[in-house]
Amino acid sequence: QLQLVESGGGLVQPGGSLRLSCAASGRTLDYYGIGWFRQAPGKEREGVSCISRGDISTNYEDSVKGRFTISRDNTKNTVYLQMNSLKPEDTAVYYCAAQPRFLRCVLPPTDYAYWGQGTQVTVSS
Repeated sequence: QLQLVESGGGLVQPGGSLRLSCAASGRTLDYYGIGWFRQAPGKEREGVSCISRGDISTNYEDSVKGRFTISRDNTKNTVYLQMNSLKPEDTAVYYCAAQPRFLRCVLPPTDYAYWGQGTQVTVSS
């Protein structure tokens, strides 16, 4: 059974940076497409970024393009989300998730089968 654990969240000032980590156990992440999602209070969970199996493609939600970068380190069985130029509207609980079904990068949360517990990101002065 694949298990995912996020870390790296915290409180940061606007314009600051954080790097989120999604560490996997139980299975090798090579065989999964990975997505990062976020959910702010009172809002639906939304896809932020994804990376396909084999790292063939990545995708980003429009509001984070140019600021966030997703990457994978197979030697550590970990996927990262580097977040730069953070804004207050980036405040949310961030989740990573895995899906073995699609070869391409997909963002809808319903396409993902395995989820981590989430990590809080708060952007505030």
